[in-house]
Amino acid sequence: MVKMAKSVTFSTSSSTSNLSSHPSFTSLASFNSLPASPLSQPFSQSMMEEALESAELIIKKWDPNSQSYTKIISLFRHSRKQAKEFIRCVRDLRKAMHFLVSQDSKSDKLVLAQSLMQIGMSTLEKEFFQILSSNRDHLDPDSTSVQSTISSNSEFEVYMENDDDEYDELKKAGESISQVEKASALVMSDLKVIAETMISCGYGKECIKSYKLIRKSIVDEGLHLLGIEKVKTSQFQKMDWGVLEHMIKNWVKAAKIGVTTLFKGEKLLCDHVFSASVTIGQSCFNQIAKEAGLNLFRLPELVAHKEKKQHHHERIFKLLDLYAAISDLWPDIEMIFSFDSLASVKTLVLSTLKKLKESIHTCLKEFETMIHKDSSKEISPEGGVHKLTRTTMSFISSLSVYSRVLSVYSRVLSEILTEHPLKRNSRLLESYFTAPILEDEHVNNQACSVHIAWLILVFLCKLDTKAESYNDVSLSYIFLVNNLQFVIDTVCSSQLKNLIGDDWLTKHKAKLKSYAEKYEKAAWTNVFVSLPAKTSAKLSPEEATTCFKRFHAAFAGAYLKQSSCIIVDAKLRDDLKVSIARKLVPEYREFYEKYLPMLRQDRNIEMLVCFKPDNLENYLSDLFHGTPMLSGSSHSAASASLSSPSCFSIRCGKH
Repeated sequence: MVKMAKSVTFSTSSSTSNLSSHPSFTSLASFNSLPASPLSQPFSQSMMEEALESAELIIKKWDPNSQSYTKIISLFRHSRKQAKEFIRCVRDLRKAMHFLVSQDSKSDKLVLAQSLMQIGMSTLEKEFFQILSSNRDHLDPDSTSVQSTISSNSEFEVYMENDDDEYDELKKAGESISQVEKASALVMSDLKVIAETMISCGYGKECIKSYKLIRKSIVDEGLHLLGIEKVKTSQFQKMDWGVLEHMIKNWVKAAKIGVTTLFKGEKLLCDHVFSASVTIGQSCFNQIAKEAGLNLFRLPELVAHKEKKQHHHERIFKLLDLYAAISDLWPDIEMIFSFDSLASVKTLVLSTLKKLKESIHTCLKEFETMIHKDSSKEISPEGGVHKLTRTTMSFISSLSVYSRVLSVYSRVLSEILTEHPLKRNSRLLESYFTAPILEDEHVNNQACSVHIAWLILVFLCKLDTKAESYNDVSLSYIFLVNNLQFVIDTVCSSQLKNLIGDDWLTKHKAKLKSYAEKYEKAAWTNVFVSLPAKTSAKLSPEEATTCFKRFHAAFAGAYLKQSSCIIVDAKLRDDLKVSIARKLVPEYREFYEKYLPMLRQDRNIEMLVCFKPDNLENYLSDLFHGTPMLSGSSHSAASASLSSPSCFSIRCGKH
């Protein structure tokens, strides 16, 4: 608190140097540089004496060092009317001191005025501290944000100009604001008028000491309640990524509240209270918010610089979350931490955004590298969807959601990919992919479209390599059919469809059809050619018998081999069965009906002609479910089983 001079007396012959040694006199030299509007009015001898008389009566009454009851009660809480009079006396006393300095700097009245001013400042400092400490709820960030929009003027000033005992200091705020908001506005008004008065009298340092002490603790406590804690780099680097994901999720929520409510509210309160001096307001807010601001943005900085580990590319989505959150908050950050003294906070944020961008691009590069370098030899024996297909398309489809739906993510991905365009195999990509024409609001997403198409192309090339691992050509095509169908389904059911377009889908559906046709050719050609051509001459009984045996062996072999295969997609599975049946059943039916009568006299006809035409479709219906008919049997054993009378009676007799 302001210290009173306990026994200071000045004679009329005292020198100016004696007076200048008094703490409050140093403020007199700066009076001429203060706002002149309230002091430019004419001030006479009589007005000076009246101001001194009123000040001595009212200011001494509230002397915090007196033995009066006023020592233990709050002036502003006790009587706002007396608070108004006190403020008016202090301001008039200041004018009187200006007058005395200009008339007679050695006057005893100036010594008296100086003493009264010290008492007044001590009282206001006490009031300032009490209002701050006892009204924390009314000065919470939400309240200060609301009140900043109600009025930029001091509501207490409205009261100062109103002589009516029945006053409404918040009249201009309207009746819509709540009682809590009115109370908050009143507290802010009191703080402002005290700060303005103390600053104008040269006691700004004493004023902001209390303010910084209390408000800094509130900001620090606010960050603590939001879950923002200081983290050491050494501890951070040891944290598991799963733990960090949870921390990042909480940080994104906390940062929005911290910036838009806590810091913004504190800035508005500080600007309001210290509107009389921008310099003091800046200095005060700097000391309150600088350390806390650096602490708030420490986590994203650490995440951006975290050492690489396995599955580094999977970090991209949390990095995007951080980048998007900070980018969204940047206009507020720039406004709140606008002073040069707070430049370190903005510098930290900007450097973090830059590093996050670099890390996001690194993740994309590492994802592509991961596809290229995947050396897993593990493949599905039935030609099903590979694990790499699922993980790759899951990552790419998630990336498409970020690049298409959420504008902030879209912007950062587009920026990164535009800054780092594809350089390798550009001709291959151009022949493979034509970027779709996007709506106006997504015109910048072309870079995302091209890059995602490139990643899918890289992956499909890897699939071709994986397919070569199968010894059986037909099974390799089953593998390609299943995996390409999975890719197409993922594209159709996600934002990828909008990003890479209908042209891409048309091309790859045609490619899928081509794989299916090549599978049929590789797996069933021997069956198709086992029957004689329609243009050939009529067969003898012996030749017909040979054809039946050849067809039986070819179909049994193909069926037993293909029964272990799987087609995951139900429609594709049925379409492939129908396609095979249309090529096979009519041809066999014609042959069967033409030559079976010729062989009816043969005693072994049941063993010779195992398959009826209507029965072939029933065999084909069992295909592509991944359930081999005779697991573990050799091909010859399986063929013998299908050729036996018991097999014929079980498989054919029911139909």
